[in-house]
Amino acid sequence: MLPPVKTDAEWDAVVADETVMRPGVEDICARLGFAGAPLTRFPDGTQPVYAVGAEHVLKLFPSSAARDGVVEGRVLSHIQGQLPIPTPRVRDFGPYENGWQYVLMSRLPGENLARAWHSVPQDDRERLVTEIGAALAVLHSLDTEPLGDVLGPGDWGAFIDRQTDTATDRQRAHGLSQAWLEQIPAFLASVSLPRSPHRSLLHTEVMRAHLLVDPDGWRLTGLFDFEPAAIGDRAYDFVGVGLFVTGGDPALLTGLTTSYGRDFDPRVLLAYTLLHRYSNLPWYMRELPTPAEGTLDALAETWFGTR
Repeated sequence: MLPPVKTDAEWDAVVADETVMRPGVEDICARLGFAGAPLTRFPDGTQPVYAVGAEHVLKLFPSSAARDGVVEGRVLSHIQGQLPIPTPRVRDFGPYENGWQYVLMSRLPGENLARAWHSVPQDDRERLVTEIGAALAVLHSLDTEPLGDVLGPGDWGAFIDRQTDTATDRQRAHGLSQAWLEQIPAFLASVSLPRSPHRSLLHTEVMRAHLLVDPDGWRLTGLFDFEPAAIGDRAYDFVGVGLFVTGGDPALLTGLTTSYGRDFDPRVLLAYTLLHRYSNLPWYMRELPTPAEGTLDALAETWFGTR
């Protein structure tokens, strides 16, 4: 009942249209034994996601993003019950019509940490980041072999080369100024990144928006959105951490990395920021503090420095 979605135009026409999406969602729910269950679409996220009653969530992936649905289902199944922060429990996942994929999972309690952050007392912020660091250490210690057939990028050195070759052009497309653009090639050339790192399971987008918290005591109640998961250098996961969890606060990043068990060279983390699949430096500069000295070295210390 859901039509094929293979292009951006089809995505725009179909995914946002509830008159198209709702019958397909109802059909999937009926097939999974939830006929007539109340459906509420979540407003956030790239993919269409629905609450199914009070206890379940259905996440859909059009044919153009079908692989992400397979990744989400496989990774969540693999890590289930292994992290100190709860993750959604997979109830079912698989293909639907016209190349769509679905994942039916348990619904985690709590409020989105990004929306709640302004209300979190400083002492609780400091505790929460240490808990996030400890959870990341566990995630990065898990066996990646069972996921090797579904998670990329495979050859980490080749991935670094591809991202390096396009780094300046990608930031130019986002509107980064020439003064910053012209620094990128030399900066990346000066940072030594491992070409064959220990193969760690990466979330790749650990950020407040992907964490849930209970305001009654400020307990972490969930980590979700594993569709962009990868296998590679664990430092890569600290791009999202530094930008979207600790937000350029050196004290918070110090607490997080201490709990994790090691820290990272700020220049390495900025290099991975430039190489990240979803990197958008102008956006980060609007959201985070920037140094008076307009250099990438100074920017690395501002965003990823510890104390």
